[in-house]
Amino acid sequence: MNHQPRTYRFAVAAFFFIAGICFASWASRIPDISKALHLSEGSLGAVLFALPIGSMCSLPLSGWLVAKLGSRKVATLSGLIYPSVLICLGFCNTVPLLITTLFFFGLFGNMMNISVNTQAVGVEALYGRSIMATFHGVWSLAGFSGAAVGTLMIARGFDPNQHFIGIAAVMMSLALYTQQYILRSDNSSPDQPIFAKPDANLLKLGLIAFCCMAAEGTMFDWSGIYFQKVVEAPKNLTTLGYAAFMSTMAGGRFLGDRLVTRFGRKKILLGSGSVIATGLLTAVIFPSLVTATAGFLLVGIGVSSVVPVVYSEAGKSTTMSAGVALAAVSSIGFLGFLIGPPLIGFIAELFSLRTSFAVIALLGFGTTLLARITKFS
Repeated sequence: MNHQPRTYRFAVAAFFFIAGICFASWASRIPDISKALHLSEGSLGAVLFALPIGSMCSLPLSGWLVAKLGSRKVATLSGLIYPSVLICLGFCNTVPLLITTLFFFGLFGNMMNISVNTQAVGVEALYGRSIMATFHGVWSLAGFSGAAVGTLMIARGFDPNQHFIGIAAVMMSLALYTQQYILRSDNSSPDQPIFAKPDANLLKLGLIAFCCMAAEGTMFDWSGIYFQKVVEAPKNLTTLGYAAFMSTMAGGRFLGDRLVTRFGRKKILLGSGSVIATGLLTAVIFPSLVTATAGFLLVGIGVSSVVPVVYSEAGKSTTMSAGVALAAVSSIGFLGFLIGPPLIGFIAELFSLRTSFAVIALLGFGTTLLARITKFS
């Protein structure tokens, strides 16, 4: 059955929302689960590493499954299993069980990521213009919603398992209902191989994602600590930088498609790297409450469109299927998300936290340098 492009767009957006709210629901209850298992900060860090390991292990598998079965089947399957694993997280009463469950949470979460982004590439082709950033904006909006619901659940005294069951039930119902309205086939040509060595342009796109996601990971993990130790913000304002970053990242994604349509992908990436670097250096050179907040606002603007633009371009690859191309670019980009935060800690230990943020600023500017030598359709 063929539907109108707008119907496909809303259905795929629903899957982005499911992915975002499931992840945010888990994140909102990390302190409660950590406290229940008596985890120290170091132990918690080690436990949480199971999630990105699962995500990395999922990348080649996800690309293969999407190419073999189609993104619709994989999105539907992961849209049901991902919330189910969220429920399991609420019942983890030992550290080994939590580590194992987090591994599968990362695995199925990234499987959903690859499949729904493949769907988004197909819907974008129907529109004939950029709409990828809006999908990622929905993910960010779901993150805000998940955090808000989590705060409400905590205030009302609900345990994580009760919280997760409620979220999962609603999201699984949404997945079952909307799966009938997503694209039934992908745009890959039959002569495109399932596996192929990424060409030079795909590698450059992956490195662009790497530079951006290193800065993004730094904001997620270190913005609060930067405001606490460098900016010396009052205790009730230590999360101001993170909130500033998240607000402009989400807002920028809803505006991103219009900007890409007007200026083109290359110009957007050229500007994005410069804005990321400017924002971080502003916070480094002028570490006051006002200027650091302004700097983090700029970082959010800078990173907002990079991943959607890179994913959209990768999905148009002519050397391999869209799902495998997305998995290849995601693999490289996700390494930046993993390496950025530990790199901050290592450099801060040797020099200072301000120095480490300056290094990430230079890495963020790599987005601009790489965009100059990358070809775009």
